[in-house]
Amino acid sequence: MIPYGKQTISEADIAAVVATLKSPYLTQGNKVPEFEQALAQYCGAKHAVAVNSATSALHIACLALGLGAGDVLWTTPTTFVASANCALYCGARVDFVDIDPKTFNISINHLAEKLAQAKIAGCLPKIVVPVHLCGEPCDMAAIKQLADEYGFKIIEDASHAIGASYRGGKVGNCEFSDITVFSFHPVKIITTAEGGLATTNSVDLANKMARLRSHGITRENSEMVGESDGGAENRLTNVQFDGRNSSEQGGNTSQCATLASNSNAVMADLCQQNERLANDFPPPWYYQQIDLGYNYRMTEMQAALGLSQLSRLDEFVARRHVLAAQYDDLLADLPVGLPFRQPENVSALHLYPVLVAPEKRRQVFAYLRQNGIGVNVHYIPVHTQPYYREQFGFAHGDFPNAEHYYAQAISLPLYFDLSDNEQKQVVETLKRALQAA
Repeated sequence: MIPYGKQTISEADIAAVVATLKSPYLTQGNKVPEFEQALAQYCGAKHAVAVNSATSALHIACLALGLGAGDVLWTTPTTFVASANCALYCGARVDFVDIDPKTFNISINHLAEKLAQAKIAGCLPKIVVPVHLCGEPCDMAAIKQLADEYGFKIIEDASHAIGASYRGGKVGNCEFSDITVFSFHPVKIITTAEGGLATTNSVDLANKMARLRSHGITRENSEMVGESDGGAENRLTNVQFDGRNSSEQGGNTSQCATLASNSNAVMADLCQQNERLANDFPPPWYYQQIDLGYNYRMTEMQAALGLSQLSRLDEFVARRHVLAAQYDDLLADLPVGLPFRQPENVSALHLYPVLVAPEKRRQVFAYLRQNGIGVNVHYIPVHTQPYYREQFGFAHGDFPNAEHYYAQAISLPLYFDLSDNEQKQVVETLKRALQAA
């Protein structure tokens, strides 16, 4: 079976993971910060926060931007459910904006119309999540212009788009958004097995997301508020020797000197230890929980794999462009619609969807699968899922462009190790499938 996508693992990748397995730290070591720094530098963003999945990254991105009960998040129905579910995790509501039938991304016209109506109704979204479907960047400048007009925040769902470029800058630089989220699932451009990451240019958002991924805990003195342990550190400092604490006696220094002059060596030593402790705040063991966070941490092994993969990201994307161009040529005379790519941008080409007549799609799909071609469909419109219909009242027909795209789409195999001969096999099998349908 030729799959629609799969990971590419090199000996260097394996060596990087094995070396980390042999290191002292399997989690919360140096590899995750190294990966974050490298990814931020690649994208041109100031900060990056790595987590265990893109779903987790979307969740903490929403929380960092203050999404909660009474708020609304808008996204496209043509996406994986995580792009919408992240709002529900925060207690917010979800609505959708139909897609552009040419790009398959969120329609700027539909977004502008819906925002104007929402302003009149007093129900503007707090966050909009554009999804760079198949790796093709959305029109982020237009979305940012609408954000400035209507006051919503932007999270780019770039799960498909690491390595893509928009207007000459890498997707993930957050020039037109508050936060960008990437996925490192095995079928994505680069992988950490499972994993995700958020980039941002805001230190406050980065710090908030870093806390949220690890139980809401901080060890940074600048972020601490009050006491979390009943003041034990202060009680250690303010030891009572004669019924008065150190502050009442003018501080530890004078008290320690007095004890030493009285030849009370034991108490003088304790006093000096307490003084050192008092001057080292927070002490090494100390932490505070200041948010309700989660265990969304990425492991050291995942980060090591990600770092190794990142070194070949441009190579991976370049090969996908070669394969996509070959598909364009090989499929030119077949009765299928080909994916649109904007020449001024660079798609990451995570997926290569073709459009087949709706009445033939099921038969064509089945024929391909039966003959060793592991095609797939991306995506079932989120608003048509039973959960969303039952819980929120969405119905078939609400977003016709998304539904029409879904009725036609088949994702053909596209990945770095796909050989030219395998690609020709895919095309020849598709030809037979279309003839048989």
